Amino acid sequence: MPSKDEILNGLVTDVYFYRTKRILEEAGLQDVRVRMEVHSYKLPRDYRWAVFAGLAEAVSLLEGKDLDVYAIPEGTLYGEKAPLMIIEGKYADMAMYETAILGILRHATSVATKAARIKKLAGDKTVLFFGLRSSHPSISLVLDKYSYMGGLDGVSGLLAEKYLGLEPKGTMPHALIITFGDQVEAWKWYAKIYGKDSPIIALVDTFLDERYEALLAAKELGDKLGGVRLDTPGSRRGRMKDIVEEVRWTLNINGYKNVKIIVSGGIDEEEIIELRDVVDGFGVGTSIAWPKNVDISMDIVEVNRGGEWEKITKRGKLPGAKALYRCPGMRDIVRLLDEQPPDECPGGGTPVKLTRKIMEKGELVAPLPSLEDVRKYVLKQLEEAEI
Repeated sequence: MPSKDEILNGLVTDVYFYRTKRILEEAGLQDVRVRMEVHSYKLPRDYRWAVFAGLAEAVSLLEGKDLDVYAIPEGTLYGEKAPLMIIEGKYADMAMYETAILGILRHATSVATKAARIKKLAGDKTVLFFGLRSSHPSISLVLDKYSYMGGLDGVSGLLAEKYLGLEPKGTMPHALIITFGDQVEAWKWYAKIYGKDSPIIALVDTFLDERYEALLAAKELGDKLGGVRLDTPGSRRGRMKDIVEEVRWTLNINGYKNVKIIVSGGIDEEEIIELRDVVDGFGVGTSIAWPKNVDISMDIVEVNRGGEWEKITKRGKLPGAKALYRCPGMRDIVRLLDEQPPDECPGGGTPVKLTRKIMEKGELVAPLPSLEDVRKYVLKQLEEAEI
């Protein structure tokens, strides 16, 4: 695995950027200044927006270098062809970091966007991230961080508390129950050790019918039971909504209306839509850990060879460094970075400039918000956003 120093020193890069930097130095062009724009050109099919994530990590790679950075706030919901970030300075100083910056932003944005879509569809129902087992352990904190940033209510990773300040949340695995060989004994021991401060969530689909095990858990645990979790394999599910409704009905008629129902296992947007009216929460894993890729590109859009800024870029892209303005109703306007801001939004209202200078000559000039603050910002925008 690359070390932290190797990443910070720009060694996690494609070889052609190393070769480019060397050629520019040999040709005496190491002082040519550029404006490199990070932008969204295309969203996944049927996506109206994405959540810009990974900014703080990306910027950390550029600290101490003679570079200026402009960006929209981390957590901003944006649409296609939106300018997200501008890096200004000598190209030779930034060439080795393009690979890592794009890797951070694309992965973080893809995870946060999928998490935000899931949370938007789930509404006021609790959603926890259970996806660490579907990815390499070296990126566990990346997945926990950006799924939470995207609006989820909690994560299960043990190290999330140490590194992210998030108390891990979860229930129990089938392995616990199978090792005991008796679900009741397993539930009771779990409650004895982890149910001292609050009621537990019992897994109720290991050996017997979910309806039977849910009622058994309610009777055996009493007020120590806060909810039941259904993680029923696809080979046994039939129609999951029918199973949930059976469990809910059975608990209700036996006086356990307070017991919540949590569903996990293969949950994606379609399952959220189908089950959100009959369950109290979801555990979602693979669909967030392996989301649709949100494409983010990075291109030179202006060059200064010692005089004026020349607006230039490759075919298919728009030349000139650009800024993003937000209008009421989450409608956006794009203007050149150095251009006067628009006076009024189409349809009325005053545009708010989202693109701001956050780094000057390698030093932060604006504080970056905390993980919790970014998550709140995302959730606020989700109130207006449509899927």
